[in-house]
Amino acid sequence: MPNLSVAMCGGKRVRKAWRVIGMVAVSGVLAASAAACGAGGGAAANGLVLYNGQHEQTTQALVSAFEKQTGIDVTVRNGDEDTFVAQIMQEGSRSPADVLYTENSPALMKLSGQHLLTSVTGRTLAAVPSRTSSSAGDWAGVSARVSALVYNTLAVPPSRLPASIMDLASPAWAGKLGIAPGETDFQPIITSVADSYGPVAALTWLKAVKSNAASHIYQDNETLTSEVNSGQVQIGLIDHYYWYRLRAQLGAAAPHSALHFFADGDPGYVLDVSGAGALASSKHQAAAQKFLAFLVSPAGQQIIAHTDSYEFPLRAGVAAHPGLPPLSSLHPDAGDTIARLGDGSEALQLLQQAQLG
Repeated sequence: MPNLSVAMCGGKRVRKAWRVIGMVAVSGVLAASAAACGAGGGAAANGLVLYNGQHEQTTQALVSAFEKQTGIDVTVRNGDEDTFVAQIMQEGSRSPADVLYTENSPALMKLSGQHLLTSVTGRTLAAVPSRTSSSAGDWAGVSARVSALVYNTLAVPPSRLPASIMDLASPAWAGKLGIAPGETDFQPIITSVADSYGPVAALTWLKAVKSNAASHIYQDNETLTSEVNSGQVQIGLIDHYYWYRLRAQLGAAAPHSALHFFADGDPGYVLDVSGAGALASSKHQAAAQKFLAFLVSPAGQQIIAHTDSYEFPLRAGVAAHPGLPPLSSLHPDAGDTIARLGDGSEALQLLQQAQLG
């Protein structure tokens, strides 16, 4: 049994090592372990408790600005979004959480399916494109990222890069491919492949990818991106912002790696949405709705655009970080709707069948 207080409260890299553990088996102890988090135990009398599965630095910047603007205190619990979903389902109406903020949509879709979220105000939903929020209106999209390959520019010429994610199953990439299957970012890609080619073909592909990755299976995308850049492995499947973060750390001229997007509309070219929803059990509904509204407000979206998250703001008129290409210039699979990506359950089953989870 892993140390769950560390898995829930530690840094992003530590948390994701436990992403695909058996959540049902551990859910009974999650509430107790949450009390060990340094951000506080119960709900603030006049404030909010935020279960945060997003990047901690960006969330802290958003929370600080929200507190300053509204005077509402926010107690933040940082952790893994899948762990938080299991915790909320176990806590039920006793959950101290008011808002869940996630990296990817499947976690929110799972809670939506269990009717554990409440409706978001129409004004908040209208601030972002409708296709990036729940069709049930119980959570709102906040930012987006796209899946891509990171490749070592000293080892792989652009002419050799695959046009489709399905090409990663080719023996040509044996020992040259790295993956981080424990990342929730990996789940929408699997779901997209399964939706395009069927679950049987998706499982065959996933097993071949595992075989090609061999010893290059990492616990998180930060490590994977760094390993590609250093030449330990030639290519890796990530979301775009991990590479931009590494480049910012190293300096624009320093990286020995670059991003490659699959062909337009390829099932491996996925638009992932980060979102937030208020729990139906929240005792601070008005404050929770104010927080959701702030996330998609011009002020909140500007924070996302100018922190080191390197994600795409979803509100029209808010430009992304100047180091990013315009989101409109990218062409991920148009069929990958929020509903199509679902709650991630199919992806988790395929990961388990491939012995990657």
